[in-house]
Amino acid sequence: MTSEPIDLHHLGHERVIGVYLVETADGLGLFDCGPRTCIDALEAGLDAHGVGPGDLRHLLVSHIHLDHAGAAGTLVRRRPDLQVHVSEIGAAHVVDPARLVSSARRLYGDQLESLWGVPEPVPAANVHVAGSRVVGLDCFPSPGHASHHVCYVTDDGTLFAGDAAGVRITPARHVLPQAPPPDIDLDGWERTFAEIERRAPRALALTHFGLVDAVDEHVDQARIRLRLWADRIGAGMGEEEWIAAARAELVTGEGPEWAERTQRAAPLEQSYAGISRYLARSAPTARRSTAAR
Repeated sequence: MTSEPIDLHHLGHERVIGVYLVETADGLGLFDCGPRTCIDALEAGLDAHGVGPGDLRHLLVSHIHLDHAGAAGTLVRRRPDLQVHVSEIGAAHVVDPARLVSSARRLYGDQLESLWGVPEPVPAANVHVAGSRVVGLDCFPSPGHASHHVCYVTDDGTLFAGDAAGVRITPARHVLPQAPPPDIDLDGWERTFAEIERRAPRALALTHFGLVDAVDEHVDQARIRLRLWADRIGAGMGEEEWIAAARAELVTGEGPEWAERTQRAAPLEQSYAGISRYLARSAPTARRSTAAR
């Protein structure tokens, strides 16, 4: 079963964060769980789908950013038999989220608690490292947005993409490759786009937000925009000009209302910071490689 997303109504807004119920080989699963601030909305959404405390067996985590997995520890405390599947890189941080919280606080400052809440630890006994198969679903590493990102694919061809294929607030068509610091990897993201295309899924399930069936068009748009954004920064475009250009394209494509919706899930200033950081860190390596030739 792949349903439309359960809308978590983050900060009272519709279509910002959505999570998905999915049938696995070992019972009902949930793809992503949202932040701790949305735990009551999540539980209400599960109740509305008739999912009781004993019905949900698995939590499939795309990556450990707080908007995707911040409620995991709280959800496990409410449903102690829930098994949490997460990348090898991310597993230690859901068991002990202290470093994750410290990193997030550098990005969000005093707004962290009101935006996302502070995640509770997940008991180590409930945590499983995601391999190539997870309770009957294919699973593969999908770096780019984050080093700890993985995607899951059902037998019916739905690819649960998290942020690996970017942000698109359906039914809008504009795709933003959300790229916050600290571990954006542009080369890794290109490999992830290629891997998604190689698997030829029939649909993408986006946490931000909705199901997309025109997969090739969506991935191509994410790839082109990521390259464009990086080229602009690499050519010396400053933050204010860069954000203005990206926002103008978004408004032109979707109108001001949908532009605001999209930026709630994908703040442009974060992508500028993340891509700038990546380019600054990779520049010395690029110069060394050029000198070696």
